[in-house]
Amino acid sequence: MSQNVLADSRARFAALVNPTSVVFLALAAVILVGWALVAVDGGQFLTMETVVGVQQRSAALGIVAVGQTLAILAGSLDLSVAYLISLASLVAAVTMAGQDSNIVLAVGAVMGVSALVGLVNGLMISKLRVHAFIATLGVSLIIKGILGDLYDGPAGRVPESFQHLGYDRLGPVPVSALLWAAVALVAWFLLRRTKYGYRVYAVGGDVEVARLSGIRTDRVIIITHVLCSLCAGIAGLLLASRLGAGAPTVGTDGGYDLESIAAVVLGGAALAGGRGGVAGTVGGVLLLAVLDSVFNQLEVNSFFKDVVRGVVIVVAVAVYARRTGLVGRRRT
Repeated sequence: MSQNVLADSRARFAALVNPTSVVFLALAAVILVGWALVAVDGGQFLTMETVVGVQQRSAALGIVAVGQTLAILAGSLDLSVAYLISLASLVAAVTMAGQDSNIVLAVGAVMGVSALVGLVNGLMISKLRVHAFIATLGVSLIIKGILGDLYDGPAGRVPESFQHLGYDRLGPVPVSALLWAAVALVAWFLLRRTKYGYRVYAVGGDVEVARLSGIRTDRVIIITHVLCSLCAGIAGLLLASRLGAGAPTVGTDGGYDLESIAAVVLGGAALAGGRGGVAGTVGGVLLLAVLDSVFNQLEVNSFFKDVVRGVVIVVAVAVYARRTGLVGRRRT
């Protein structure tokens, strides 16, 4: 009897610290604490302006993080997304050249360039057996060199009609947030309702077992990196619409490489692969965005922001590791 009670207690605790549940509970706690702190400081936190601002700030990071989720679930990662975002913004703005008639061509060009970068990443990792960290870091340095040689500042011009993507909203919901939601839903569907999603989890869980099970692991890695890069390209288009031009540092200034990985980790994905999901990543992105909003309203020092973010990430990983240990013991 006592063993059954203990097992039930462990099961309840494991359910309570489910990564997706934890990150959204943490988000709710941060909102409440932030509201209280800002109120004490004489301000207002939960205003329409704040809600819209959080959605707008989190959209680009959210799109990149969705792609990063796919890569990490497959046991990989992508450090080239930040420079690819910058490249995508420049390709879009230069191709558009301020003309509405060039929008479709520019979007196609960005998607083509992004897919090519993802293909290179995937081929190096799967065929040449280069570690994902080194392969994507190398690609990011190549893109950095190209950008540094060709551009020393903003270039191109985005037509006003395309800028609606970055600034318009439907009621309290920005169009950019709807774009993020659409990308997240597509990724969720791929992971939960298709054979590709099953194969991603299998490859991330144990690539050798997946290979012996008949899964073409190389193909899964390549497709995953192409999708990850396409997400970065979409984020580049979104940022170009906000800036009205392309910029060689828009991706790196936003820290989208490490920020996207942090959001995925906060959402409960294992860096080793095979565990996690899009819902947790969405929660992780919103948590980072709300933290930034609270810090900005309280005028907190930027260095302290980084310290708090680091503590939050470490605590989240520790909680998830504890959950994994409990589940493992319960199953034995």
